[in-house]
Amino acid sequence: MPKQARFVIGIMLVVAAIGYLIASAVSNTAEYYLTVNEVNARRGELSGQMLRIAGRVVPGTIQWDPSSLTLKFAISEPPAEGESPVTPVAAGSLGTAVFNVLSRGQPKPDMFAAGRDVIVEGQLDGDNMIEARQVLTSCPSKYVPKSKPE
Repeated sequence: MPKQARFVIGIMLVVAAIGYLIASAVSNTAEYYLTVNEVNARRGELSGQMLRIAGRVVPGTIQWDPSSLTLKFAISEPPAEGESPVTPVAAGSLGTAVFNVLSRGQPKPDMFAAGRDVIVEGQLDGDNMIEARQVLTSCPSKYVPKSKPE
């Protein structure tokens, strides 16, 4: 076999190996970014996959244990622009999806509170539970100053 043919085959093998490594790295670290209702609609196919889920913390569901760094809460779909916020009881009756979130070994985010928009990175299991590896709070998209008493 001529030297030039061996060189071309060697280059092709190196390019194929690099391509395989890139493709496998991307598929192993890829995460879907979805809303609570989108995850609810595709729950069967997304179970067990890494996800980023945007939602709003349901009031009255936050349980924080600082000794074990365990945070439990529920998230639901935020109300659309112009709609009034829905209470947790009404959320279930209207068919709005609610997922329970469990985060272990991570400190609670500083701005974490009931009614706050959050992004949960983690894995969905079959029982409406998201095993979170990270919980991020999101800032409001527009600044609204507090009204002053007259």
